[in-house]
Amino acid sequence: MLVSVLFQESSREEAVCAIAGKTLHAPMLLDSEMANVAVKKSRAGVPAAVVGDALAKYAEHTIELHRPDVQAQYALAMRYGLSAYDAAYLWLAGALQSPLASFDARLVKAARDYLARPA
Repeated sequence: MLVSVLFQESSREEAVCAIAGKTLHAPMLLDSEMANVAVKKSRAGVPAAVVGDALAKYAEHTIELHRPDVQAQYALAMRYGLSAYDAAYLWLAGALQSPLASFDARLVKAARDYLARPA
């Protein structure tokens, strides 16, 4: 959702509403993921100024980063058929007992199930 906000994507308004006024939490891999999105956007022809502005705005956000439990992350990836990266977000939602804000339907479905039945 943060990418939608930072890069002014069509889903931006929905993302803003979903995260407005909330404390943001993410696994420690978020910085690398944001850099990767910036690289992909640049390679897709997004102007350097737009990418630079998005990264600057990202740096201004206060986001609490957490180190995932890699064993739990692995187990969740296997249980839900997710990438280890997505499983890190799922693990964090479970650790915080907090809803997961994402546009990834598969990840959202896994989060609903996992938060309802974590074991």
